[in-house]
Amino acid sequence: MATKTNLHPRNPHKEGYDFARLVACLPELEPFTTRNPAGETTIDFRDVAAVRMLNRALLKSHYDVEVWDLPANYLCPPIPGRVDYIHHLADLLARSNGNEIPRGPKIKALDIGTGASLVYPLTGQSVYGWHFTGVDIDPVALESAQQICRDNNLDVDLRLQPAREDVFNGVIKPDDRFHVSLCNPPFHASMEKAAKGTQRKWANLGKGRSGKLNFGGQNAELWCPGGEIKFIANMVDQSRAFAGQCLWFTSLVSKKDNVQTLYKILKKAKVANCDVVEMAQGQKTSRFIAWSFIRKDQRPAFMKA
Repeated sequence: MATKTNLHPRNPHKEGYDFARLVACLPELEPFTTRNPAGETTIDFRDVAAVRMLNRALLKSHYDVEVWDLPANYLCPPIPGRVDYIHHLADLLARSNGNEIPRGPKIKALDIGTGASLVYPLTGQSVYGWHFTGVDIDPVALESAQQICRDNNLDVDLRLQPAREDVFNGVIKPDDRFHVSLCNPPFHASMEKAAKGTQRKWANLGKGRSGKLNFGGQNAELWCPGGEIKFIANMVDQSRAFAGQCLWFTSLVSKKDNVQTLYKILKKAKVANCDVVEMAQGQKTSRFIAWSFIRKDQRPAFMKA
């Protein structure tokens, strides 16, 4: 097994990939497996097809997703890191629920930028039974997500965001109530920066320069004008109009240096509370920022609504 240290204690991937289990569940993975210098089974993470097949095996083995695929050139997400976000969100919600992790379809989650992979609804619904609403600006990504739902008989409410400059406006309905929103924002400020970031990742994998983005990825998945700081600032600004309809707004933050700026933006927005949750994933540390306009004394009532 390839060890993945410091993942969330409830993350089933914290001890690494159990390739014997994965191949038994999805035999199509076996041709992509190889041995590392230590003699352990692994795959070539530089091989896009191998990574996609690994994801299929992980989703089938651990999350009961029988059929999963992506359109060509769309982002292929790392399952262990994505599900880590879900587990930490469960801990965040537990704070407002008598320290008990909330489960079941009464818990409503709003996934901003759900993407063609539908990775957060797939894992979150499987592990905790939450009901997800997925939003995206890309009709092709939403069609892929819808196909995954059809193939696996899943109930996910998918909504098209028609305006690129909007996040919550236009997709949160007047009668919607969400316990948590989540987002993996485009963190590059331009296509050029996205390409440079991808070249660094390929170099780290020993692939050298490549025109391919990080295992796929459309423009909206990887960059937006102003990068993640502007995207999240826009999220904060728009969240004020829906202050009573969502208990916790959250977003991943790829750059630690952006946290202090975001704190200032949240203070200006007069949120009731905000927090940054660190997520250690092997050699890498990631984080998400969370904010709420609902006072602490009001949160237990919101959880029971």
